[in-house]
Amino acid sequence: MNARPALTLLAAASALLSACGDSGGGEGRTGIRAVGSSTVYPFAKVVAETFARSYPEFSSPVIEAIGSGAGIALFCGGVGPDTPDFANASRRMKKSEFETCTANGVNAITEIQVGLDGIAFASSRDGITMNLTPEIVYRALAANPYGGEQTAKTWSDIDPSLPDLPILVYGPPSTSGTRDALKELVLKVGCEAGPLPEGLSDEDEDRICTEVRADGAFVEQGEQDNLIVQKIESNPNTIGVFGYSYLEENLDKLQGLTMDGVEPTYDNIASFAYPGARPLFIYVKDDHIGAIPGMTEYLQVWRESWTADGPLAKVGLVANPPEKMAEMDEAVSARPALTLADFQ
Repeated sequence: MNARPALTLLAAASALLSACGDSGGGEGRTGIRAVGSSTVYPFAKVVAETFARSYPEFSSPVIEAIGSGAGIALFCGGVGPDTPDFANASRRMKKSEFETCTANGVNAITEIQVGLDGIAFASSRDGITMNLTPEIVYRALAANPYGGEQTAKTWSDIDPSLPDLPILVYGPPSTSGTRDALKELVLKVGCEAGPLPEGLSDEDEDRICTEVRADGAFVEQGEQDNLIVQKIESNPNTIGVFGYSYLEENLDKLQGLTMDGVEPTYDNIASFAYPGARPLFIYVKDDHIGAIPGMTEYLQVWRESWTADGPLAKVGLVANPPEKMAEMDEAVSARPALTLADFQ
């Protein structure tokens, strides 16, 4: 990237900040603001709290859980104190989102994979149990499974060996990275295992494979995964879908359901043996470094916290494999900029 535009943007952001004074809002903001994934939120909160204790000379970071898609949209809105410094995401930034960033002058972005998580399916401790597969989940939740009418009312409608209980699944909204991961890691896999109609356009195939039924069998619970935990804890015949960290945090109340016979555990996610394993990311707006105080220190706290025996593992983050961790340790220091070629 040409250095002059980056310097111009940085100077503009710095001028805006210095002109507006010290406050927590968009104007005059001097504290870090990170927005995005509800799955990454508890990890970002731990990092923010550690940062506040370690660097009292800086304002405490503000962390907002609004969903990966919504967070990236705000992050890509431009450069300046009224836009976030970091986007937290439970799936990778899309090419179209990167292009929006670029169109809005957000040209220097560093992608950092902070660790791994899994799409966990769970029920209450004394609740419904099943060995799920991507195909079972797809046939239960798809609006039009394999292009046909959705007629399944109970799990046994899908397979007679499954419980004769109503299909009722609580899960994330369409703005959530967890929903995106559910589509990519489970629904599409289940869809592609079955008999799709011939001659479908890419758009029609994507719709058939990822559109979730809207007849009450799948219930969105917003960006608060704790609400899903509460719902399934109170109804033993229901299933919840959320990040693995929420399952681990609530093992006294919940049980994880196997996927292809594999339990959602730390080791199975770390090895990618569990089908729902996925990476988690933060995105750094590099033009704000130097304009928003403490950003480099905040990144250092992330790096110090994401080890296998670190504080984030204690709240459910699965550490990156050693090679990826070394790569991300370097990325925190070097902050390589994303390019369009990274999305090819």
